[in-house]
Amino acid sequence: MTADAVVLRPEPKLRSYARLAKLDVFDYYLSVPLVLAAVSAQAGRLDLGVLPMLLAFGLGEVCVLAALVALDDLTGYRDGSDIANYAPDAPLRRKLRKPLVAGTLTEREVAGFATAAAAAGGLLWTVAVALAPHRPVWLVVAIAVLFVISLQYSYGIKLSYHGFQELFIAALGWALVLAPYALVTGGASAFVVTQALLFGLGPLLFGVYSNTNDIEGDRGIGRPTVAALVSPTANAVFIGALSAAEFAIVLTATVAGFAPWWFVPLMLPVTVLRAAQWYTGFRRGDIMRARRMGFTIHRVSTVLLIAASVLLVGTAA
Repeated sequence: MTADAVVLRPEPKLRSYARLAKLDVFDYYLSVPLVLAAVSAQAGRLDLGVLPMLLAFGLGEVCVLAALVALDDLTGYRDGSDIANYAPDAPLRRKLRKPLVAGTLTEREVAGFATAAAAAGGLLWTVAVALAPHRPVWLVVAIAVLFVISLQYSYGIKLSYHGFQELFIAALGWALVLAPYALVTGGASAFVVTQALLFGLGPLLFGVYSNTNDIEGDRGIGRPTVAALVSPTANAVFIGALSAAEFAIVLTATVAGFAPWWFVPLMLPVTVLRAAQWYTGFRRGDIMRARRMGFTIHRVSTVLLIAASVLLVGTAA
């Protein structure tokens, strides 16, 4: 199938670039308010002095991730997996979300956008490091590695094509909390590490449902996601285990004393919603609805994590 066969309709270039950058999927960007709340909890007050640094880091995050998803689209278009997953007989997703498949952007335009976004992201993260109260060598190196690895997700060395997709999705979320927090404080408490772990599981727990929907396309180009490698039953068990691990982290942190006693009941709505998500995907067979639920659940989880930090600020006051 050629690109011409799936062209939908022309639209303004600016909108096509916004679709390419997936700006409506802002879930990773919630790391910035989460870090602000966690820093304020550590200081015992709302710390507005860190806003310039967090703003620079957050804008850099938007640019780096825009480059990542643009390069992912470019690779997916070239290897045919996006065309397979967004073919006319798979109408569950709007093709306009994939500008190359829809024919609203060219390969050259996508590559140019990715290059510009990556350059802007690198510059903004450099500014964030320069503004940071703490910038130990290990942290600066870690942020530089994060920048480079992010661009290699499905381009260059193509990490997601070598069995690292699920780990990458979660680890990216962990890093986008821990890195800016450490720039402010020089380290991270056990409770902040707990928050970062939970935050990273959010994107993973809608990503694995996407992978379940994309099994045939991923198998066709040899992209080894868990969903593509194992049986449907094993994949359902894997996703159920990830959902259970989210609650296990909350419970372990509370029992170990890393989190306050009320952390388990505070986060309980997330556990209930995860069970409903799994039931929707694997008992009712509506994988795409379960995927959409994942976005909402991650956002609820992040709001509750921010609430936990706000409550700690109130307790300290």
